[in-house]
This record gives sequence, C-alpha cells and structure tokens, in this order.
Amino acid sequence: MTRIVADADRCVGAGQCVLTDPGTFDQSEEDGTVVVLQNTPADDEALERAREAVAICPSRALSLTE
Repeated sequence: MTRIVADADRCVGAGQCVLTDPGTFDQSEEDGTVVVLQNTPADDEALERAREAVAICPSRALSLTE
C-alpha cells in the first residue's frame, strides 16, 4: 500500500500540492505548510495525482512510500 509522507519542516508553503490535488492536500492556516488529508491514495487516479504533487514540490517535502 502506497502512503503519502509530508515533511512539514521542509515545506515552504508554495501550495503546488494543493493545486494539484485539493482532495488530498491542504495548507495549515498557521504557517501555510502542507497538511495531508488522505495518507493513502484511494485509486490509481489519486495515486497519479500524488505522484505529480511529489514531483512538483519545490522543497521536496513530499514523498511516497510502500
């Protein structure tokens, strides 16, 4: 099972993940850092969006693990 992992300490709050998949990612109201709403992609489409978010994250704060 693939899981989405976010490192809030590395996050710069660019919000690219939220723009890519607002159903999976949000931003903290306190500091704008990433908040993962769903740790496991529900289907192949969600997994593809998660991969895209990981790829475009400017601070490399997101990753996928098995």
